[in-house]
Amino acid sequence: MRRRTLLLAASALALPTLARAQAPLTVFAAASLQDALRALEPAWRAAAPGNPPLRFSFAASSALARQIEQGAPADLFLSADEPWMDYVAQRGLILPETRTSSLGNALVLVAPADSPQPPLALGRGTDLAALLGPQGRLATGDPAHVPVGLYAKAALEWMGQWATLAPRIARADSVRAALLLVERGEAPLGIVYLTDAKLSQGVKLLGTFPAESHPPVTYPFALTKRAEGNAPARALLAFLSGPASIETWRRFGFAVAQP
Repeated sequence: MRRRTLLLAASALALPTLARAQAPLTVFAAASLQDALRALEPAWRAAAPGNPPLRFSFAASSALARQIEQGAPADLFLSADEPWMDYVAQRGLILPETRTSSLGNALVLVAPADSPQPPLALGRGTDLAALLGPQGRLATGDPAHVPVGLYAKAALEWMGQWATLAPRIARADSVRAALLLVERGEAPLGIVYLTDAKLSQGVKLLGTFPAESHPPVTYPFALTKRAEGNAPARALLAFLSGPASIETWRRFGFAVAQP
């Protein structure tokens, strides 16, 4: 009887530890990362016994940063640009020593898949207003806060066309929402990331904006302050930014910096 009591007591003590080990990790990630992260999740679960499941929240980096600021329970923040990671860092909401930027992307111009517009070399002389036609709108993220829109604004300023095109922008709340506007034919052109364009059957790639036309598209990852002391969260960050994930990131079109 005494042995049974001891066994039951030991089991009761083990249950909280097991529950903690299996508690999901919450990952706040830029919308453009969602397909690659979904593909990486099974590899993460298989990488080591006891690796916890993942709970994802995908949106524009700006929206996610503000949610973290308001107390949303994220363990990792994966941003689509440096300024929004700076935003949370300046408020003491991440562990700065964990910040890493190993992924890159390209900014591209797309059109609906059935568009007659042929591919073109984008440069300062490319007349995007003429390509849009008299009523067409240019879909991209809202340049006021969505990273892809901020990159797009920089590229259009470099081309000398921002003042002309700003009133004609269809401002989406994420890069995926902008892509959807083009897929549906609601916008004849869109500015999105190369990775999103490659995944879509509903758009065609018209051209890539020159690298000098906008700040580098990089993806900083970091643990949030909430994850301090959370060993599985730290292991997940190492997994996502390390060699085990490189081939998957590349398969989805991301540029990966060598460690």
